[in-house]
Amino acid sequence: MGRAFECRRRAKESRWATMSKVFPKLAKSITMAAKNGGPDPESNAPLRVAINNAKAQNLSKENIENAIKRAAGKDAADISEVNYEGKGPHGSLFYIECATDNSNRSVGNLKIIFNKNGGQLVNSGQLDFMFNRKSVVEFPVPEDKNLEEIEFELIDAGLEEMSVDDGIVSVIGDYTSFASLTQAVESLGIVPTKSSLQRLPTQPIELTEEQMVDVEAILDKIEDDDDVQAVFTNLA
Repeated sequence: MGRAFECRRRAKESRWATMSKVFPKLAKSITMAAKNGGPDPESNAPLRVAINNAKAQNLSKENIENAIKRAAGKDAADISEVNYEGKGPHGSLFYIECATDNSNRSVGNLKIIFNKNGGQLVNSGQLDFMFNRKSVVEFPVPEDKNLEEIEFELIDAGLEEMSVDDGIVSVIGDYTSFASLTQAVESLGIVPTKSSLQRLPTQPIELTEEQMVDVEAILDKIEDDDDVQAVFTNLA
């Protein structure tokens, strides 16, 4: 998603966290990271990031530990990562990442959501070229560090772009630099509030407030689905 739209969504995500709506997704991301790379966050960068993201949104220590333990169980073995793509109203495009134990259920739910909200699910790969996969690390503007110095320090770790929006620094690099970029930020004594692999639009579009109401309606329904872990759009 575009940076302006990300800022718009950030306020809504904070409300979701308060209502514990996002907690199951945070726990599942921890379980998947532990399943793929092992239960030790010191040697598993994606797990360390997933834990930090969960802590930033107030997921309890007990729930974090339980999510890691679930990685060794049968339920985790049945979960697979599946991606879907769709077209929404007013030229909006969606790239959806799921973690599911039943892909038929996931695709069925998404088809219903798109069909009822002026959109359609499309064949996998049809919209892939409309997004660039990037590593994104976010943290508040440090009071004791110079941003230019931070930018210089992160270049060798794969930094491509750094921006500041509403007091939040966004560090962006290629998706292959996820571990090195996250570790480089941490080595500067900075604890990221969010680190993730995102799909940023190659041709972001701007919509009117009225059009945004339609797009956010379908986006909210997609994000409500238990199998959905992340949704990316072509909105600026």
